Amino acid sequence: MKTKIVRFELNSMPPLTEAQRQNLKALAARPDTEIDTTDAPEMTEEQWRTAERGHFYRPVKRQITARVDADVLDWLKAQGKGYQSRINAILRREMLEAAKSASAK
Repeated sequence: MKTKIVRFELNSMPPLTEAQRQNLKALAARPDTEIDTTDAPEMTEEQWRTAERGHFYRPVKRQITARVDADVLDWLKAQGKGYQSRINAILRREMLEAAKSASAK
């Protein structure tokens, strides 16, 4: 059996029905103490201390044309598959280091 996937953009969502509006109003009126959070336990102080910000962040990629020295490209390719990702990682490391230096001033 095939299932139909329906996707909406935030600006093209269908309007709420009256029943949906009433349901949301009733939920908003309930006190927080009635919310069952047993399936989502609160994080401990230790978990917050070791948490990583942006762990699942994936920046948007843009295709460019860049000229690099032949020996640099050969070196990158000699390290195996994924030389473009390595170029990006090197540039990101330099960008973050420059941002850290700029914020320290």
